[in-house]
Amino acid sequence: MRVITTTEELSATCERFSSAPYITVDTEFLRERTYWSQLCLVQMARPGEDEDAVLIDPLAEGIDLAPLFALMADQSVIKVFHAARQDVEIFHHLAGEIPTPLVDTQVMAMVCGHGDQVGYETIVRRIVKSEIDKSSRFTDWSRRPLSDKQLRYALADVTHLRQVYEALEAEVSQSGRAHWVDEEMAILTNPSTYENDPDEMWMRVKSRSNNPRLLAIIRALAKWRELTAQDRDIPRSRVLKDDALMEIATSKPKTPQDFGKLRLAQRDARKPEITAEILAAVAEGIACPSDRLPRLPVPPRRKEGSAAIADMLRVFLKARSEQLKVAPKLIASSSDLDALAGEAEPDVPLLKGWRREVFGEDALKICTGEIALAVGRKGVEVIELNRSEDQLDAP
Repeated sequence: MRVITTTEELSATCERFSSAPYITVDTEFLRERTYWSQLCLVQMARPGEDEDAVLIDPLAEGIDLAPLFALMADQSVIKVFHAARQDVEIFHHLAGEIPTPLVDTQVMAMVCGHGDQVGYETIVRRIVKSEIDKSSRFTDWSRRPLSDKQLRYALADVTHLRQVYEALEAEVSQSGRAHWVDEEMAILTNPSTYENDPDEMWMRVKSRSNNPRLLAIIRALAKWRELTAQDRDIPRSRVLKDDALMEIATSKPKTPQDFGKLRLAQRDARKPEITAEILAAVAEGIACPSDRLPRLPVPPRRKEGSAAIADMLRVFLKARSEQLKVAPKLIASSSDLDALAGEAEPDVPLLKGWRREVFGEDALKICTGEIALAVGRKGVEVIELNRSEDQLDAP
């Protein structure tokens, strides 16, 4: 096993890997005590033998990861991950760019009917016919030195992935669903997927009230918490838990003495300089002009009989997903079905792209009564309703 610990080694390796048609990539990181993931190890392999796989130690003294980031941005090399979202978020934060072109084998596996969010060990067992030793799964990857056993475990995340990718690439090509994967990758490579807007974080805080003034205070506190967590690189819950935030917003303290009477604020929040920032956020929410007060979106009024229509859509989704041999959750969520059944023009993923093509168009026709479901020899089938209203009313 080769562990790269210098910039010179990394540069030479990335130069060599840049001639490959694709590389498989994985990362090991920690996030329990930080806002941003702490990158602890990068695994990388190219098509070939075991010597074509390397481990990169980003914690090695003096190492510069610029050659790695340049390889991640090289448009001539496909970057292959499994369950890529957290790995991509790390590269986006550290390099300001997203690895492209990018393929996620977990998405490919879902498209090919291997199940919903299939795990790496499962897909390796199914395709490579190999078992992965899971005993090093809970390693503290920030500690050095790492044992040979831990390094072998980490390297297996990219060596087996080569065979998994090539097998799934053939399946996707044969199925004619390459555009499904492309649409999902467009979401995964969109920078907005990984950006938390501090001005919008208030919408993640559960409030029992929709009073606009209270929501303005929550918005100011949530924004302060998010910016503080980012600046100090600590989890937002370490800055202020949701229940403490709600207590502050409801109590509206104006002075340090008022703040001192609250029960739920953490110890750090009681430091004079932090308390002052919290009080300033409360004051900002109280002083928010009326025309800038936040308001929760009004839930759309559901159409009469929408619950029964939603149940019918669920039956149709199960039947269509079995027919396509894909996980129902890949096509539509339960909330999407409820929205389609109850709203006039819902903005839901199932009415866009390949989802509309394979399910959404017919789902709309069920809602408008243009088609119906019937039990046939092959299970639930779709039937066209071409008869006139008089014929439908006839006994």
